[in-house]
Amino acid sequence: MIHQPGAFVSAAAAASTRRVLLSGLRPSNPLPPLTVRLLHGRLLRLDILADLSQFLLRALSSSGLHLHALSLHSLFPDPPHLTLPFALKSASRLPNPLPVGEQLHARSLKLPSHSNPHVLTSLLNLYAKCGLLDHAREVFDEMRCPNTVSWTALIAAYMNAGRDREAVAAARDAFASGVRLDSFTAVRVLTACARVVDLDTGEAVWMAAEREGIATSVFVATAAVDLYVKCGEMAKAREVFDKMPEKDAVAWGAMVGGYASNGHPQEALELFFAMQAQGVRPDCYTVAGALSACTRLGALDLGRQAVGVVNGDEFLDNPILGTVLINMYTKCGSTGEAWVLFQQMRKKDVIVWNTMVLGLGMTGHGKTAFALVGQMEKSGVKLNDNTFIGILCSCAHTGLVKDGRRYFRNMIQLYHIIPRIEHYGCMVDMLSRAGLLQEAHQLINDMPMQANAVVWGALLGGCKIHGDTELAEHVLKQLILLEPRNSGNYVMLSNIYSKSSRWEDAAKLRLDMKAKGVEKIRAYSWVELSGKVHEFCVGDKSHALMDQIYKKLDELGMEMKNMGYKPTTDVVMFDVEDEEKEQTLVHHSEKLAIAFCLLSTPPGEAIRVTKNLRVCTDCHTAIKLISKIAHREIIIRDNNRFHCFIDGCCSCNDYW
Repeated sequence: MIHQPGAFVSAAAAASTRRVLLSGLRPSNPLPPLTVRLLHGRLLRLDILADLSQFLLRALSSSGLHLHALSLHSLFPDPPHLTLPFALKSASRLPNPLPVGEQLHARSLKLPSHSNPHVLTSLLNLYAKCGLLDHAREVFDEMRCPNTVSWTALIAAYMNAGRDREAVAAARDAFASGVRLDSFTAVRVLTACARVVDLDTGEAVWMAAEREGIATSVFVATAAVDLYVKCGEMAKAREVFDKMPEKDAVAWGAMVGGYASNGHPQEALELFFAMQAQGVRPDCYTVAGALSACTRLGALDLGRQAVGVVNGDEFLDNPILGTVLINMYTKCGSTGEAWVLFQQMRKKDVIVWNTMVLGLGMTGHGKTAFALVGQMEKSGVKLNDNTFIGILCSCAHTGLVKDGRRYFRNMIQLYHIIPRIEHYGCMVDMLSRAGLLQEAHQLINDMPMQANAVVWGALLGGCKIHGDTELAEHVLKQLILLEPRNSGNYVMLSNIYSKSSRWEDAAKLRLDMKAKGVEKIRAYSWVELSGKVHEFCVGDKSHALMDQIYKKLDELGMEMKNMGYKPTTDVVMFDVEDEEKEQTLVHHSEKLAIAFCLLSTPPGEAIRVTKNLRVCTDCHTAIKLISKIAHREIIIRDNNRFHCFIDGCCSCNDYW
């Protein structure tokens, strides 16, 4: 038998084409689109398209040639079941996938391969992509025995549609049916559980992951860390984190952000700097978590260090980072730095603008905040409900009642924004501070929703400022119903009684607190110095420099008395002699912190103190004098607002 040379060439060409085509079927390494087109032409010339059409269809789909793939599939008179999933995948990538998807679905119904789980899972994904979750569920229910991939597709479909509770319910059904967990499913379900704060289901999934040997995956372990973080279980999150054999920037970021959001700012910063020591470069979300921790601590210098690990342009071009940094600067009392950053930012969304407006208002720059709102509108940024919270907060902190009323009215009538409880809270706060207590009380009664503890608390604060004990007693009854364990409400009323010399009533209130097991929150203040946070509380003697601190306070006390200072003893809630009251006031935590800073920082350097409770009247008066004596700018951030003391004056104009 004599073989023609062309036959050998043709066979060799066919084998070569087949090898190239098969090499490009791996999803991780698809062939370039031009190469696939050329292969299609070669298959036609060699007359071997029929033998390799399934592989060509997969290559076309994997290379993004979706219309080409669908055109090829339509030529199959009786398409094999393996081709339908790839055709459906290509259809789902089209701008409008539903018409082609429905045609493929109708065609599949006529084929014996319709019940194939790969085909049905592909149909499920297509309908989910179109937002037709009910159709997707119907397709899923057609499966006689769904596999892990099918269950995961259903769970992912619910999650992508924001229906996380249904995703968790589907996961429970999957495990109840005996489906084995793989790493991809575990990540999905743990994420869904984190979103809905379902610790029980999430922990069950994590334990299953450990049994299946997939818990060491950095993706699965990070999802478990995120679950525990979202559920407030930081000890468990840290345990998972510490056991991870490898940690990427996302895992580190989950822990840093978790500590910051769960009230552990010092741990967040320790981990943030440990991350860098191990050579892991933080992403923008990790930096945002670190800056949030600095904000909580009032640690401006540590915040500046955190900023230093990121390219400065990222803050200018990334609204998320820019917002967090503006927030940190304003809440650390450095409004100037916040303003410079805001002006330099190249990308500003409405959240950036709102953060700057609120920051200006909280630091006593109400008129500037109003001007910024005007600039905001001129720039084409639409004011939203949060913008007006910032504006009304500015009015409350600066006593601009007339402006506040006007903005509240305009918000409803001109901007057609329905007030939320936060807007009413700002209005009640503004009216209460201004002494318009009956108007504030009437506003609470007229609100379309039930007032919460924040709203009633604002009215109680006004009662304290203006000494209205009768209304304060009524407000406290409402607060006790809402927050029976909050000691701050009892303390506020007790201070009102003390201010009116109603010592017996104050004593009864303390006994009532004791009988109910309500303990007073300890007041403490802290400062950051050289990257370390120093904490102080009343009568504290634990600090290494405490003897010098008390001596410094005595010296300041003498100078203040020479300037006419008299302690405001009515803020001490106990019925004791004035001399003993004065001694109690001298050692308030913010005064200890200021004395420490005067001893430990160079002359002229600004002092920044953060306090967990509200600054008392006596401390406010004393710190004004200390700022004049020491020639220092002293910035105090309490749980209510900022006070910037310079040369005997405060930015709040004694209005707080």
